[in-house]
Amino acid sequence: MKPVILAEKPSQAKAYADAFSVKKHEGFLEINPCPIFPEGAYITWGVGHLVELKEPKAYDPKWDKWSLNSLPILLDHYEFQVAKGKYKQFTIVKKLMKTTDTIINACDVDREGSNIFYSIYNHTGAKGKTIKRLWINSLETEEVRKGFANLQDNRKDLLLYDEAKARQISDWLVGMNGSRLYSLLLQSQGIREVFPIGRVQSPTIYLIYQRQLEIENFVSEPFFEVEAIFTATNGNYKGKAKGKEPKREIIQELLAKHAIQRNSPGEITSVEKQEKRIPPPQLHSLSTLQATANRLWKMSPANALKTMQGLYEKKLVTYPRTDSRYITPSEFSYLSSKVSEYQQLIGHSFPVTSLAPKKRYVDSSKVQEHYAIIPTKKIPSQAVLAGMSGMERNLYEEIVRSTLAMFHSDYLYTETKVTTDVNGLSFFTTGKTERDKGWKALFIRSDKESEKEEPTLPPLYMQEKVDSDITIKEGKTMPPKPYTEGQLIAMMKTCGKLVEDKGETEILKEVEGLGTEATRSGIIETIKKHGYIDVTKNIVSITNKGRVLCQAIEGNLLASPSMTAKWETYLRKIGNGEGSQERFLNSIGKFINSLLQEVPNQLKSKNIDIKLIPSKTSSSKYTKYKQEPIAPCPKCKEGSIVARKGFYGCTNYKKGCTQTFNGFFLKKKITPSQIKLLCTKGKTNIIKGFVAENGQTFNASLMLVEGKLKLDFKE
Repeated sequence: MKPVILAEKPSQAKAYADAFSVKKHEGFLEINPCPIFPEGAYITWGVGHLVELKEPKAYDPKWDKWSLNSLPILLDHYEFQVAKGKYKQFTIVKKLMKTTDTIINACDVDREGSNIFYSIYNHTGAKGKTIKRLWINSLETEEVRKGFANLQDNRKDLLLYDEAKARQISDWLVGMNGSRLYSLLLQSQGIREVFPIGRVQSPTIYLIYQRQLEIENFVSEPFFEVEAIFTATNGNYKGKAKGKEPKREIIQELLAKHAIQRNSPGEITSVEKQEKRIPPPQLHSLSTLQATANRLWKMSPANALKTMQGLYEKKLVTYPRTDSRYITPSEFSYLSSKVSEYQQLIGHSFPVTSLAPKKRYVDSSKVQEHYAIIPTKKIPSQAVLAGMSGMERNLYEEIVRSTLAMFHSDYLYTETKVTTDVNGLSFFTTGKTERDKGWKALFIRSDKESEKEEPTLPPLYMQEKVDSDITIKEGKTMPPKPYTEGQLIAMMKTCGKLVEDKGETEILKEVEGLGTEATRSGIIETIKKHGYIDVTKNIVSITNKGRVLCQAIEGNLLASPSMTAKWETYLRKIGNGEGSQERFLNSIGKFINSLLQEVPNQLKSKNIDIKLIPSKTSSSKYTKYKQEPIAPCPKCKEGSIVARKGFYGCTNYKKGCTQTFNGFFLKKKITPSQIKLLCTKGKTNIIKGFVAENGQTFNASLMLVEGKLKLDFKE
């Protein structure tokens, strides 16, 4: 009998077919007899998830309508159904699987690929088949043939399926129960929106919210320090005295103590030089590549992954959904043989420092399912390169450059530390002199990526006399910066650093934070789609809807990345054959029951006063409502002030009332509760973080005077 090969999607099936002689049929391809398949074989495909979990109402009609009384949604068994619009392809797959004795799982080589294969296979009802696993890291013709000639058994694959299925069902349970619970309880408080809850989504949103609060509550404080421009025989250099003081008077006293005037001469008392080197960077995993693409080209992590998938299917790069930054000696061998060809690709030749593998890059013990992202043996022609999109070209060249860096020399520089004495007060200077650009020459980009480095110093000598221009410089403390999308990927991976409990930090470090390499960009896209965050010019900010969710889950395990990490730890045990799917889902059931008991009382004690404007694109029955009034209009006395997009206005505007409030005042967001105080009391409490034209931040109250906002500094 001809074996049946199941690919995850049509493009993947085509890549496999390129390695053989095939005939095309509707919904599948037929491989002609060959040494690897003496009788031939069939290649068919899913369209992603052909099979999905059934909706709750399929088990019990009471779950069709959202109701607190019908919770929890917990089942003894979970059933699957063919996804909408995919029945025709499923029928083709089912027929092929039932008429063969051997099936090859050729879906993506990860947990999700295992889940897709077995979900489809089990739903076809095919039984007693021999199942083999194709496990390759490249879609090159040579690698595909080698993979099919050396198929693996499915023992590891079955364990990965158990893990993936447990993850899928747990996410479904948390989503179905948590979303209904919070949406209905918040609806009872007048907030008529749907709040999707996710095992990984919710703690991610909460971490973004925490950063936003840090920024909003930050109070900038001035500081003063002594800075000097010194003029030596061979040029100028800058020096600073140690210490930053909150008051100018303290610095003035320090200068007076040393009898220092603006032009008091100085003497160089110390010149220390240290030779330093920086080795080439490690190879890319998916998350480091996504972060780099976002930093350099403002590419979203989701677009970076999509583009990488395209390059993988074009057989130009290896498997992209990898968390490893290492390769094995086998990959190093072919890379080292093609260094000159890769150099020609990017138009940058250099003498190879060493062709010996280094542990920094080549370490089989640190390669599990997949190795780092590297270029394949296939060298694209200039015509192929010219036909790439800008994003494809950027990412492909980044991978080639990071790979070539392995064979380049270290970046060498001399660090110089200089101490200059002025009347007994020491000024300190650190500078650098580049000796050999080494691997950094590969990354000199046309976009002139800014790099913060110490300044280059002129030749300076011990006991050299220097002229001075000494001033008191004023600065201010700066708030944390909001996340970019690339930094958000990195934060999700390293969020253990943000957790105070050492035990929980270790767990987060072990599982590499929130989500996986393959899912993080999808999680970001999901919370964007749900309206919890905005991304404007690559800056991530929490929306009002996101704030409501975070205030609602605050103090609950749903806000805790540690909880997700502990679950992830046990899921990995299932994948290693050390854990039980049944035990894990029982613990999820206990967690859901505890939510149902605790959350109603928790929300009663919270004062969530953010008013939401429902999304025009939402079709949920919970969003069809009139805008909630914030306060009576102080101008016409008849209408009410409501939140609109970017501002607040009177409902009586059609009758001529012109009362409005801007959503921001001096770069500070004005909240509905502050608008309420202005309308009812004429004045807010002190608001922190207004930004003046000169960039200084300050605190003040707002007053409503003749319909306009004025600052009040009296308090």
